[in-house]
Amino acid sequence: MKEALTQSIQNLRANKLRSFLTMFGILWGMISVVVLSATGEGFRRGNDVVLRELGKNIGIVFGGRTSLQAGGERAGRQIVLTLDDARAIAAESSMIAVVSPELSRGAVKVKSAYNAAAAQVTGIEPQYQDIRTIELEYGRNFAWQDEEQVSRVAIVGFDMAEQLFGKRNILGETLTLNGTPYLVVGKIRKKSQDSNYSGPDNNKIFVPFAAMSRDLPRRDAEPGTLSDIIVAPKDWVVDQLPRVLDERTGRIEDVEWPLEQNVRAILARRHGFDPADQQAISMWDTSLQTLMFGRMIGHMKQFFTIVGIVTLALGGIGVMNIMLVAVKERTREIGVRKALGATTALIQRQFFLEGFFLTLLSGGGGMLVALALCQLINLAPMPARFSGMILSWQSALLSLLTLIVIGVATSTYPARRAAELPPVEALRFEM
Repeated sequence: MKEALTQSIQNLRANKLRSFLTMFGILWGMISVVVLSATGEGFRRGNDVVLRELGKNIGIVFGGRTSLQAGGERAGRQIVLTLDDARAIAAESSMIAVVSPELSRGAVKVKSAYNAAAAQVTGIEPQYQDIRTIELEYGRNFAWQDEEQVSRVAIVGFDMAEQLFGKRNILGETLTLNGTPYLVVGKIRKKSQDSNYSGPDNNKIFVPFAAMSRDLPRRDAEPGTLSDIIVAPKDWVVDQLPRVLDERTGRIEDVEWPLEQNVRAILARRHGFDPADQQAISMWDTSLQTLMFGRMIGHMKQFFTIVGIVTLALGGIGVMNIMLVAVKERTREIGVRKALGATTALIQRQFFLEGFFLTLLSGGGGMLVALALCQLINLAPMPARFSGMILSWQSALLSLLTLIVIGVATSTYPARRAAELPPVEALRFEM
């Protein structure tokens, strides 16, 4: 084997230009596979990050107006969500893992020792922070103790913190909300949020739900009224969504899946409207958005991978063509070696190793160049929904296996052609 490898390298060095041009096809094919796969993975992960900023698998439930008559009630009746509705969903639904009421007010007069603003203030319970990705740059999250004690504490969005306090550390600072003092206990990290339902979190101020209900209730509704209810489904519910979507039309706007029906049925019993009335209660379900974006990015990644593999296969065809030329050029050499006692297996191994070594060497070089190119691109600022050039281990393994398969396929046929040449005919061959 050592002698065969040494001779293979010598034969490749004897035809440097031809070997280089042949290797370039494989090298470029491997670069295409790695770069395109890394691009698709970067878009997939970037999309996940952006979706997670709002809440990757959550439903935002809003009250609406009835469009159907039910229980003797007229159509057009307004449905107002309450804290008891949130508690009922949490108690009665088998599909929901987390429920959080939300109470918001806009244009609240906010003052600090350094500046003033009109901000949106939102009252939340502790579980809201996880499902809505309220992650802090520093400070602490709300705890149930804050709810029980109706504590006047606040967590401030990144941009609002800079507007009210500049670049200062805001931990322990005091701000007033419509004249009521609140202690700042945390600052939200900068969020790259490209979708929202009540304004970007960077511009909000969050306070405990109990304190919000007492100090800043909604002015346009009765006490206990909510702005909306946030729900997070259980994992098995999310897992069945692709099947539900495929069984229907496959379009988001035409799909009402079991979670929404479940929530509407619970609220219909409480408010006396028809469970089939889709206007009475509306739900923005980010699970659907996550699934559709995921499918789009997945198809794009598959397309990129196929294009790269086809490019690599074309390079492999080039290797096969060059090896067939080499077999023809070295016909007399093959005849001499067979006349001196070289076996068919030895000849076949020699030519197979030359082609296979050529393929692996150029493919390995292509992977190193592609990885270096990915690292270079990752030094530049990345746009939204793109996390950079990321080669997953699955894509790397697929690339290497594809390279090996192509190396074997392109080397086997020329090697068999060389090994099957009759010694007498090979010695008579004239170029």
